[in-house]
Amino acid sequence: MTTGTETPARRPRSWLREHSEIGVSVLLLLLGVLVLTDALTMDVDITQRGPVGPRTVPVVVGIALLLVAVLLAADVLRGGRGEAEGGEDIDLSEPSDWRTVLLLAGVFLGNAVLIDPLGFPISGALLFWGSAYALGSRHYDRDPLIAAGLSLLTFFVFNNLLGVPLPGGPLMEVL
Repeated sequence: MTTGTETPARRPRSWLREHSEIGVSVLLLLLGVLVLTDALTMDVDITQRGPVGPRTVPVVVGIALLLVAVLLAADVLRGGRGEAEGGEDIDLSEPSDWRTVLLLAGVFLGNAVLIDPLGFPISGALLFWGSAYALGSRHYDRDPLIAAGLSLLTFFVFNNLLGVPLPGGPLMEVL
């Protein structure tokens, strides 16, 4: 039902705002199609034995993503709404904090660029310290030490205990 004060250009925007979960459904649908396409075009050795191969899990995940996307879209179009952030103490009327988002994105991109030349211990320390800084921590004496400790612990657990090789960089001979 429309009132006399609504303009036709304003109605589509309010419909999209009220059904914003459709965007999540489209994202899940695209992700499901991507996963299925990648899984079905995967090269598999013909001598593989057994019913479960390297395609099984990606195909199941892709189908599950498509199913969830369709069910979410159907629920939203039937009038279902996601519950507002009731459990957190945030003000939904306030705008997004783009400075924090951009700082975090920069830290993650910086880690992706620096991990090969510097190795994980150094780039991970920069990642942990930069994330803490972006999220508001201003303990300049304590944060770098905690970040370095977390980075070294993460490197040790993944590289030595789990057998997942991480680039060591210049510290490879030291560690």
